[in-house]
Amino acid sequence: MHGFDFAGKRILCASVSAISLSLSLPVCASMGNLGTTYGVMPTDVASAQALSMFNTQVSATYYNPAYLTKDPRGELTAGLLHAEQELRASGPNRDGDVVSSSPSQHVLVGMKTNLGSLTRFGHPLYLGFVAGVEKYGKEMLAFESETSEDGQFLQYGREPLFLNIGGATKIWRGIDAGVAARITLQAEASLDARSTLGGETSQERLGVSAKPSIKGIASVNVDLGETICPEQVCIVSGFETALAYRARSNTKTTVDANVVVPQVIPEPGLPLAVSTIDSFQPEIIAFGLHYRGDGWRVGASLEHQKWSELEDVFANDTIKNQSGVSEGLRMSFDDILVPRIGGEYQLTRAFAVTAGVAYEESPLRSTQNPEVNYFDNDKIVIGLGVSAEYERTRLFAYPVRFDLGYQYQQLQKRDFQVTPFGSETANETVETDGDVHVVAGSVTFKF
Repeated sequence: MHGFDFAGKRILCASVSAISLSLSLPVCASMGNLGTTYGVMPTDVASAQALSMFNTQVSATYYNPAYLTKDPRGELTAGLLHAEQELRASGPNRDGDVVSSSPSQHVLVGMKTNLGSLTRFGHPLYLGFVAGVEKYGKEMLAFESETSEDGQFLQYGREPLFLNIGGATKIWRGIDAGVAARITLQAEASLDARSTLGGETSQERLGVSAKPSIKGIASVNVDLGETICPEQVCIVSGFETALAYRARSNTKTTVDANVVVPQVIPEPGLPLAVSTIDSFQPEIIAFGLHYRGDGWRVGASLEHQKWSELEDVFANDTIKNQSGVSEGLRMSFDDILVPRIGGEYQLTRAFAVTAGVAYEESPLRSTQNPEVNYFDNDKIVIGLGVSAEYERTRLFAYPVRFDLGYQYQQLQKRDFQVTPFGSETANETVETDGDVHVVAGSVTFKF
């Protein structure tokens, strides 16, 4: 029996290692994505996402696709995002308090255009897409899921592939509607092999496939002045409202392995099944209010994020396995409300500054999470940025825009109980906190 257990462990390591190498290099997982954790474009980063629902750039395909109609010009955007985090857990039994300090780095690409000219109706139809690729494209399909005895943070680490595509059109005076698709990958791998007790395999047959999972985004935007009093200025002139819905999504990997060890595990072999998620995006309903004045604008939004659904997702995760944990100690999550407020001021005809602030409550209710030992904190988010748009250049016939955004996230102090493997009794209490710095830049070509 001990030989069987030993063989099973060696085979599991061999099979999972082979499949992991075929997918990508391992990285730290994150229960989130680029859009919710930091912001897609520099203007989203700079406003702490408070003005994201009223951003005419390609990131509108994620936050509020209906807003693609607000700028009739096409655009092509390229950018970079770099996030540095120092996430800490301090306790009397620890040599150091830094749990994670690995950066997240993204290449950003986006495009928007009007397809109305393709039809005979002449009605504007706007199409846009935006993509963010981790580690400057080197880790497009990076994936890792793990348990931890020392503790790990829930929402930070390398972000998965970010891909959104959407469209929008005008419905009636001042009312626009848009839909978009958030695309994630669901990977499946299968391995059949014969192995020795030392983990050396032969007669292997390995198959890896990835299929897209498409989740919907829908929004409506209303220019109150244009809708209620289109011919004159009235009390609601300059005000806009927006309502957006984003369905939940995740990045998932399923591994099915079957291994035969001669004279130990006969045919049909030892089946090994792993199903786990690397990232999770909760269902979000967002409402935004925006006012545009003469050379300035302010906006606020309120998001309802349905994190409670993550409990059911983890219940079916074979790595973060919660079925073997006592019901009272299983990970539990709350739905949260995230308020954001920000503004933009036009300094000159070419330059504008943006600032914003948000408060994000932690959705993780439980402070003791056996096996995984997740940490998560309430956080204050502050952003600042600058934009420059040059209407005339020597090389280009249309305007060129440059954006630079900075964001600081301060994780508030919170205590957690750390539980060692194989036990449901905490062996230490740690105080967690952290600092996150984000810098993003982009250039946009109008056409």
